[in-house]
Amino acid sequence: MKTRHKARELALQTLYAMDFNHTLTLESIPYIFSGITDEEYSLLEDEVKLYGMYLVKGTLENLEKIDESISKFSLNRPLERIDIVDRNILRMSVFCLMFGDIHPHIIIDEAVKLSQDFSTEVNYKFINGILDAMQKQLFPIQEQHTDDSFKD
Repeated sequence: MKTRHKARELALQTLYAMDFNHTLTLESIPYIFSGITDEEYSLLEDEVKLYGMYLVKGTLENLEKIDESISKFSLNRPLERIDIVDRNILRMSVFCLMFGDIHPHIIIDEAVKLSQDFSTEVNYKFINGILDAMQKQLFPIQEQHTDDSFKD
């Protein structure tokens, strides 16, 4: 869905700017997304604005828990050494895994797309690995088992 993808891009840009400026607090959230003008903001669909800010606020509200989870799965790279773009893609994606109602495979796929668009060419593999391992251990997908045998 293009609307949601655009919201994720704007949320990532905002989280990136806040992290870069060391202002990752709820009180520091800008009234519009970072990197766009008031005019550009006014042209965005309401769903983009709502979902994008939901991602920013939700990520920041749960930042400590999210960072703890990332640190547990990023054994060879401490959180502070993860590239700033990748760190915020992971944060936003972990928020969605923990609190969202979107299928984990979609969350991981979107994270990989964001990494390919905004990060270096190979970092998407790192993001995919972290999120895939986290999803399998912490948020296993419950397969629906159907019994199609006839019972009296």
